[in-house]
Amino acid sequence: MVKFFESNYSYDYSFPAVTLAYFLRYPNPYSTHVLSTDVISRTIDSAGRLQTTRIHRKSSRLPSAVLKLLPKSVLGNVSGGKSESYILETSTIDVKEGWMRTESKNLDWTGILSVVEKQEYQRHIPMDEGDDFSVGAGTTGVVTTVMFRSRLGDRLRARATRKGEAAAADTDDEAKKGFLASWSKTGIQRSIEAIASRRTETQLGKSKEGMMVVLERMRHGGLVGVLEGMRKDRELYGRNDKMET
Repeated sequence: MVKFFESNYSYDYSFPAVTLAYFLRYPNPYSTHVLSTDVISRTIDSAGRLQTTRIHRKSSRLPSAVLKLLPKSVLGNVSGGKSESYILETSTIDVKEGWMRTESKNLDWTGILSVVEKQEYQRHIPMDEGDDFSVGAGTTGVVTTVMFRSRLGDRLRARATRKGEAAAADTDDEAKKGFLASWSKTGIQRSIEAIASRRTETQLGKSKEGMMVVLERMRHGGLVGVLEGMRKDRELYGRNDKMET
C-alpha cells in the first residue's frame, strides 16, 4: 500500500536565493526539532551540476494514534513517543538550466513507515536574474511530492508467528496484538499512511515558513544576516552542528 501527497508553491525570490536558503534553512524557529546537520559529500559532476548528500538528526514524536496501535516490542526504546531519527537528503542543482531536485527519506522506523519526499525547484522568468543571490528578481516554483509506504501489518504478523512471542509478551502487548489481529493487513497500513499524510501537510507548512524566515534574513542582511540568524537560533535551540559555508 502506497499513499502520495503533492503540493505546489511559488517563492517570490530568485532561484539563487531560494537554493541558498534551502541549504541554510536549519536552524530556524520552525525547525526546532532538527538537532544537527552534517554534509556527507559534495561534488560537481561532469555536467557542472552540484550534487550534495547530507544527513539530518531530528527529534521525533510518534503520533498518539500510532502509539496506541503498536506493541512495546515494536516501540523498542521509545519513551513517551519521543525518539531521535535520521533523514538522508540528496540534492542536485543545475545553475545554468535553473533547477534543483532533492530527495529526503527516513533511515529509522522504516518497518513502520517509509517516507520519501521529493522536491523540484524551477527558476521562473526573468532568466537574467543573475547569480548575485538577489531576492528581488524573479520567482522560484517548487513541486513537492511525498510518498508513504507502511509495512507494519507484514511486520507485526511476522512477529506474531515467531516461537515464544506469546510467552514473552506482557498483557498490554497481548491486548494490542489481539486488536491488531482483528484488522486486515491493508487496514493497518492505510491507517498509518493516513496519519502520516495529515502530519505532512502541517510539516510542509512549517517548512515553508522556515524558508521564508531565511529568505527574509537574506533580504534585509544578505548572507551575513542569514549566518547571524543561524547563530542566534543555534544558541537558542541548542543545536550542535557547524555552520555551512
